[in-house]
Formats: sequence, structure tokens, C-alpha cells
Amino acid sequence: MTDVRIERDGAVTTIAFSRPDKKNAITEAMYGAVADALDAAAGDETARVVVLAGDGDDFTAGNDISTFAAVAAGALDLADSQVGRFLRAISGFPKPIVAAVTGHAVGVGVTMLLHCDLVYVAEDAQLSTPFIDLGLVPEAGSSRLLPARIGHVRAFALFALGETLSGVEAVAAGLANRALPAGEVPGAARAAARRLAGKSASSLAATKRLMRDAEAIERAIRADNVAFRAQLATPEAAAAFAAFAARKHKG
Repeated sequence: MTDVRIERDGAVTTIAFSRPDKKNAITEAMYGAVADALDAAAGDETARVVVLAGDGDDFTAGNDISTFAAVAAGALDLADSQVGRFLRAISGFPKPIVAAVTGHAVGVGVTMLLHCDLVYVAEDAQLSTPFIDLGLVPEAGSSRLLPARIGHVRAFALFALGETLSGVEAVAAGLANRALPAGEVPGAARAAARRLAGKSASSLAATKRLMRDAEAIERAIRADNVAFRAQLATPEAAAAFAAFAARKHKG
């Protein structure tokens, strides 16, 4: 059971995080399943567009922190994690990706949006990147990509102060295309995906390739990963994950 729902509607593939009882927190198996689905869609000429979504109320609460706790405890080597496969798959995906964001989008739930081409978000969605609160650093190349998208001071406030953006604020900042009532977000994303699917596949792929500096993005992801792994070994991260484990045990 991977807790990922994959559906095909004509030329549109929907990949949905489907662990609603845990706010769609992403496990190792889920990362692997999404990477597999993206790789499959990339290699399938009849798959023209991907929609990323979350089942239930939330897009995703980000990483299942038990994975990082296992790394910090020495029980898992981050190099063996499926996270790297997922980041390579989404950052290098050659076709359009449309995101449908409702409820909470936390951590990688925000940073993955920087690798999407269209983002539709609920007006009352809550987007946050609490890496520093966990003794960590941003990932997915977001230390470079987020300031480039929304400006240094706004990005620093999200990372360092733990500020949260509503869906409306995310649109104003340039992180999303449209903010809608939550119930309208999935339909808007699907409609955009169908429109894209009807356009020239080669033109779309070439345009996306021209708009994205693949080498720079790869370097940013690699730099984030090096710093992230280093931070996982710090006392601050160990204390944060120990506190998490204690709360989980009490719960």
C-alpha cells in the first residue's frame, strides 16, 4: 500500500497523495510511487499533462517526519531515500505539471510547487516551510528557486520566521496562478490540464525547457541536499526529532 492514487483521463494523468488521515504526509513508499508515476508519464507519448493533488482536505503536510527521525538516529541513510528519486523526477519532468492545492501545504508540499508549471490553490489554503524550526534547511532547490520567484525578504520570512501564506497571498506573491474556493480547485486544475493536453506537445516541451535552466536547478537541488544532510547530523535537528518522537509516542 503506497497511499498514492494514480488515475488516467485521456491524456491527463492525476497523481494524488492519498493518506488523508495523516494530512497526506509523504512516506518513503509514497515518494517512490510518485517518482515511478512521473517516470512512466514522461516516457508515455499519450500522457501529455500531469495533475498533482491531495485526497481529502489537504494537499500534503510534507515529509513524514519519522523518515528524518530515522536518518538522524542513524537507522536510514538519506542517500538511500526515495526523496532523491522524486526530486529528480519532478524537477526534470519534460511535460506540463499542474498542481491543485487545498488545505495545508507544508515543507516539500510548497517547494515542489516550484517545479510545477501551473498552480491552482484554495483561497484558505495554508502554505508553510518550517525547515528551520526543525533544525534543517530548505530542500528541492528552494533556497534558490523560492527567492527567485517571490523575492528574498518574503522567502526569508517563510523560511526563517515560519510565516504562513494563504492561498490568496500565494497568488499575490507569484507562487500560484489563481486562488479559488476549495471546492473549485480540482476542477480548475483539471480544466487547465485538458487545455494543455490539446496543444502541441513538442511546443509545450520546448517552451518548458527554454523557460527552465535545468543545470542551475540541478545545482540548487544538489546544494540543498548537501546542506540538508549536514543539518540532519546537528544537535538542533536531533532535539527537534526527539521532541517529535515524544509527541508521537504520547499520541
